[in-house]
Formats: sequence, structure tokens, C-alpha cells
Amino acid sequence: MPSTNALSSGSDLMTLVEAAASLRTPVATLRYWRHLGAGPAGFRLGRRVMYRREDVDRWIGQRQRAQAY
Repeated sequence: MPSTNALSSGSDLMTLVEAAASLRTPVATLRYWRHLGAGPAGFRLGRRVMYRREDVDRWIGQRQRAQAY
């Protein structure tokens, strides 16, 4: 049986669809950003593209700081 830490660390991963929903952006846009290397850092886990929640949050923070007046 997996440990509690292993289970909680799994919840920190988001699929492409979940990350797009979190960013409130279409899945196709997130795919395009990934193609350009412009969006949050993602990685392949088997056949799926996954995102770490902390990477998505960090990317949002960087965008906020870059556009702050």
C-alpha cells in the first residue's frame, strides 16, 4: 500500500485538461504554449503530459510580476 506522502504528492500533478482549467484557458492554447516553450513547465509521464501544481503557480506569479505596473 502506498504511503500517505506518495498519495499526497500525486495530487500535486495535473493533467493537461486540469492545468488548462486551472489557468482558465483552452486546452489547445496550453498545447500551443507547450509547443512554443512559452507556458508553464510540463513533462511527459508515459503518454500523458503532466504539470506540477507548483510550476503552474510559479508561472502565474512570473506573469503577474512581469505585467505589474
